[in-house]
Amino acid sequence: MQEHDSGEVLVDGQPIRFKGVEDALEKGIALIHQELNLADNLDVASNIFLGREPLKLGLINTSAMREASREYLRKVGLNVNPAQTVSELTIGHQQMVEIAKALSINARVLIMDEPTSSLSQHETEQLFVVIKDLAAKGVAIVYISHRLGEVRELANRVTVLRDGENAGDIDRDEINHDRMVKMMVGRDVSQYYALEPRDTGGVALKVENLVTPQHPKHALNFEIKAGEIVGVAGLVGAGRTEMLQTVFGITPALSGSIFIGDEQASIQSPRQAIHHGLALVPEDRKQQGLILEMAVRENMSLASLERDQKKGFLNRSKEKEISRQMVADMKVKTPSEMQEVQYLSGGNQQKVVLGKWLAMHPKVLFLDEPTRGIDVGAKQDIYKLMEKLAEQGVAILFVSSEMEEIIGMSDRALVMHEGRLTGELNREELNEESVMQLATGATLPSH
Repeated sequence: MQEHDSGEVLVDGQPIRFKGVEDALEKGIALIHQELNLADNLDVASNIFLGREPLKLGLINTSAMREASREYLRKVGLNVNPAQTVSELTIGHQQMVEIAKALSINARVLIMDEPTSSLSQHETEQLFVVIKDLAAKGVAIVYISHRLGEVRELANRVTVLRDGENAGDIDRDEINHDRMVKMMVGRDVSQYYALEPRDTGGVALKVENLVTPQHPKHALNFEIKAGEIVGVAGLVGAGRTEMLQTVFGITPALSGSIFIGDEQASIQSPRQAIHHGLALVPEDRKQQGLILEMAVRENMSLASLERDQKKGFLNRSKEKEISRQMVADMKVKTPSEMQEVQYLSGGNQQKVVLGKWLAMHPKVLFLDEPTRGIDVGAKQDIYKLMEKLAEQGVAILFVSSEMEEIIGMSDRALVMHEGRLTGELNREELNEESVMQLATGATLPSH
């Protein structure tokens, strides 16, 4: 917990200075973190009551704890066994456990930081029911989100922050998308998605009859041209991430062929993918994209260590050169290149992951949810970078669960449903209705 430098916090009209998280919990103030804050080696019930375990004869009353947990799991619509280990749950289900944990303290004030970032549409809808029910019962909710549609649906009032300062408030009847974004970026947002037409080159990546281990009944066929930005849309569980991981060699394909340019490539590992000019920015940057305890400089050079080594030893001068160049190019806000990555904002962490791969000068760049959990300003920086790379001839394939991002940033979009490609839409055909039809397994009406 971080103490404030100035000003005051009032609870029930009285000033209070919290010395730690326990003080806030005692006052009925709970926080649901954007990044999961669970002990994944413990079971669900132990996480919900962590630090507040019911005792019997001085020992934890496990049966009572698990029974009490069922009620909070029911409130968030999560049908899992309280005795199940958290590490066995999906990220979405882990997020719902986090919410159940907050509910278990009977919070008067509930702060939610990007609570839907890992949830499916169904889980999000269930959460909204919980939020509205809590509000109706008198719980005050601070809902922090970059998903403006959610803010528009839930908020009675919006406070917009920009660069750490209050940029203004919006009353319920004045809340709309453009006004919120304009306040967030400090200017008109008509060019928020400013995708310009550009010339494309030859085929940079071609996939023929590729079968992933997760969806062995479906073969994937697609291609991306140099300088093209192709979005991949679909609902949670459609197989988009699995497709990227298979092409990148994380989970080798069961069958099929991958061509880089005109050459067929054997990709059975990420190392082979990197050697062929592929790069993957993963969805979970903290688990798969960064080493949080290491510095910005060290993270920036991770992908290029093998390329830049000096007779098997780390090339410190090259590492410094890459880091300085990428921090400048990516506009990473950090006190220094030796700052540990864990202390950067989500948007700046994502820029470090991108910089790590751009130092490799990839031919094909895979982006899995590239703007998940980052602010509007950082989003726009990433959009501009995508366009710049495309202009330089890099082929970009990006997965996104945000419809407006797919529509706004794609030259062309592929849509997936339950492991198969259900359709392809060019820029003129891209609209929300067409994407959702294909994402739910339907076919588009013929013209």
